Amino acid sequence: EEEAVKLFRQVAEQGLAKAQDTLGYCYQYGIGCTKNEEEAVKLYRQASEQGLAAAQYALGRCYAEGEGVLQDAEEAVKLFRQAAEQGYADAQLALGGCFADGTGVMQSAKEAVKLCRQAADQG
Repeated sequence: EEEAVKLFRQVAEQGLAKAQDTLGYCYQYGIGCTKNEEEAVKLYRQASEQGLAAAQYALGRCYAEGEGVLQDAEEAVKLFRQAAEQGYADAQLALGGCFADGTGVMQSAKEAVKLCRQAADQG
């Protein structure tokens, strides 16, 4: 695992979004490295800024849970929406949950159902 992290770090430093996202995951959960949520957020943000839906979702989860950043439901919703608009099912479900609960957005059962259906349609 440590060798894989080393390789991901080399590729991430070259700006490859998927490597940044994967390395962020490693830091978030301490896989092959010391757990460091702040470093995970930094890497997710780099990949997110390149439009990678998986990273937008992961960064949104960090904001939703307050992992590595101050908890911010509105920022989480913004990031979930960016990923959901790309068809990322996990983000569609997360955003649907936000609409169902009224977390970071005005509560809307209609929007919650729509987003959950979009995710379900993907299998």
